[in-house]
Amino acid sequence: MALEICVKAAVGAPNVLGDCPFSQRALLTLEEKKLSYKRHLFDLSNKPQWFLEISPEGKVPVLKLDDKWVADSDVIVGLLEEKYPEPSLKTPPEFSSVGSNIFSSFVKFLKSKDANDGTEKALLEELVALDDHLKAHGPFVAGERVTAVDLSLAPKLYHLEIALGHFKKWTVPESLSHVRNYMKALFARESFEKTKAAKEHVIAGWEPKVNA
Repeated sequence: MALEICVKAAVGAPNVLGDCPFSQRALLTLEEKKLSYKRHLFDLSNKPQWFLEISPEGKVPVLKLDDKWVADSDVIVGLLEEKYPEPSLKTPPEFSSVGSNIFSSFVKFLKSKDANDGTEKALLEELVALDDHLKAHGPFVAGERVTAVDLSLAPKLYHLEIALGHFKKWTVPESLSHVRNYMKALFARESFEKTKAAKEHVIAGWEPKVNA
């Protein structure tokens, strides 16, 4: 029985994969586990009734597993790991929260209108901590093997790179070579290539939030 997953369609392009990092995380997990699945794309500004019945909050991703629809990327990833343990993507518990504040720090900096409000410094501190971790344990968060924490961070770092580059002309500093190599390695994976949103859709997705 093939798995089914509902993910975000691109803004203005209903047949093109959209820019939701949480959707991509679920898709990456399916790809890395080599599972076959059917993908449904949704225009989140115009949700069909049947979608709201399976996801009352109207959020993606939603995965159909054993005839039940399950929402929330954390739950989805956990259930896939349980049901399809090979290849294992389990992150050792001591590493599971590595980089967990990067996305929220990135969003605050991206939306910031004041260069001196400390949001850039806060993001840099998070990236420096990740760099130090990768230097000690890398090339991936838990060593040689990609695990769930990497698949969670990869889409977020992709958004960070594109959105900050476009709206702030900002890039991850050269000095953080471990983070830069980590991003390069993740973005080059076949699973990532297959599941990433196009750059222009990532920019279009952030535009209203940046200009709010």
